[in-house]
Amino acid sequence: MLSVDDIKTKPIPAHVAIIMDGNGRWAQKQGKDRIYGHHQGAESVRNVLETCGEIGVKYLTVYAFSTENWKRDAQEVEALMSLFIHFCHAEQDNILANNIKVQAIGDIGRLNEECQQGLYQLIEKTKNNTALTFVIAISYGSRWEISRAARLIAEKAKNNQLNVSDIDEDVFSKYLQTKQLGIPDPDLLIRTSNEYRLSNYLLWQLAYTELYFTDVLWPDFTKEELLKAIDDFQHRTRRFGKTNEQIEEKLK
Repeated sequence: MLSVDDIKTKPIPAHVAIIMDGNGRWAQKQGKDRIYGHHQGAESVRNVLETCGEIGVKYLTVYAFSTENWKRDAQEVEALMSLFIHFCHAEQDNILANNIKVQAIGDIGRLNEECQQGLYQLIEKTKNNTALTFVIAISYGSRWEISRAARLIAEKAKNNQLNVSDIDEDVFSKYLQTKQLGIPDPDLLIRTSNEYRLSNYLLWQLAYTELYFTDVLWPDFTKEELLKAIDDFQHRTRRFGKTNEQIEEKLK
């Protein structure tokens, strides 16, 4: 069995992003409703957050609620919002005690007032923390984020504040929410529940991210499962378009 000490002997991914999938299916296997699965999934968030802090991950981004999730049954959406409010209040002391900074990406204005207040309060109270940045992607969709960036750039160009000829990948990325908040691109993406999709999540940012898929349902994603994912990451060679020979030469 892997231990934290084992993991810490090799390079740690600075930024881990997670698609937390399988709450509903997990609940069905237990003979419970989907909401019960979401509550259990919140426990996994807590465990992963603590483990990331323990091993030295600098950024953890979780896909809490997508723009497409607004299409779900109204009762489930309401329950998810209530769970999110509870999480913001219940975890505040633990987050502060562990020196965790909270940030958020997504169309936050679509959340109800209580959700927004809980989120912004958590962001404000933790803004000076430095150990780990916990990024909550809520009411988030990558196509929404990219479209938003395009609108911002178009507005700048329209007002003669930006030359069209100057727009390149670096300029464009500066208008993404992640870059505006100083969040680097993920090193490792984890998706649970035996699904092999990106589901409109950080599409621009994941261009060179290592992908890890597991059939474990999110409520069963334990500390050990996270260590397994990071161990897998540590045995890969990240080339970023270069050859193995170039990478080896750089390491000499």
